Amino acid sequence: MNDMNHLDERGNVHMVNVGEKAVTDRVAVAVATVEMADETRHRLFSDDLPKGDALATVRIAAIGGAKRTPDLIPLCHPLAITGVTVTIEQVPVGATITATVSVTAKTGVEMEAMTAASVGALAMYDMVKGIDRAARIASVELLTKSGGRSGEWRRG
Repeated sequence: MNDMNHLDERGNVHMVNVGEKAVTDRVAVAVATVEMADETRHRLFSDDLPKGDALATVRIAAIGGAKRTPDLIPLCHPLAITGVTVTIEQVPVGATITATVSVTAKTGVEMEAMTAASVGALAMYDMVKGIDRAARIASVELLTKSGGRSGEWRRG
């Protein structure tokens, strides 16, 4: 169990001590895909939903999700995030929410990026569910991360 850094020598879960790690610029990018009917997608991107400006709501929710990650994920360190960018794109199956999170710190922001994309997807579902109960969050995944000892990583 020694190779699992969230477990101590007895196998108990603990928060990793990052005190000795170097402060570096770190960036992570995650994406969530929300599948929905073509008509729903059209209404979403035409700002024609009963609940109002869905795209702005999704961006704000995603940014809030990134900022609240340590409140949701028990072993995440609170970080002074330096930036969160959220883009929403139309895709044939519905929409993607891409969150890019940056920090200058001793630990990375992968969980913050994935939480941002996830919360954005939940907000999008909430905005469209009244007209499309079959809409669904199909995936959430980390695309890239950079910084720290392990450097660059990209999904293949």
